[in-house]
Amino acid sequence: MTERDSKARIVVGVDGSDQSKEALRWAARLAEALNAKIDAMIVWDVPDYTYNGWNYDAAGWHPEQAAADQLDNTLEEVFGKTRPAGLRQLTRRGNAAKELINAAADARMLVVGSRGHGGFAGLLLGSVSAHCAAHATCPVFVTHCRKAASTAAGR
Repeated sequence: MTERDSKARIVVGVDGSDQSKEALRWAARLAEALNAKIDAMIVWDVPDYTYNGWNYDAAGWHPEQAAADQLDNTLEEVFGKTRPAGLRQLTRRGNAAKELINAAADARMLVVGSRGHGGFAGLLLGSVSAHCAAHATCPVFVTHCRKAASTAAGR
């Protein structure tokens, strides 16, 4: 990948929440305006342990596949069959903020929702978006979902 190619990417964090769907919509608008491609990225993590002989592998649960399916379903809901040209789906394991920051190190921009799944309902800026905004080496665009912001504000 040339420097020009890497800079022509927008990384967007996706977790299936309304905020991440709005982040995808904004990433598509920005990608079109900046002539960039989109890397839609979901990050998953579960502890590596066995409890009384049980682990998620033995139980038939595959978190990486579940995350990939969540990403695909979210993209389908937001874009339908007509996805932006050059869109890539990325699934990573680890800390969401760290993985998004690493993926966006040479990108044009990182787009994240103000809050995703997790956190407290009243928070307007989640820990992942705050960490990305504070530590990313590229510009970070934090979206706010109108529906979620109204609910959090008690409207």
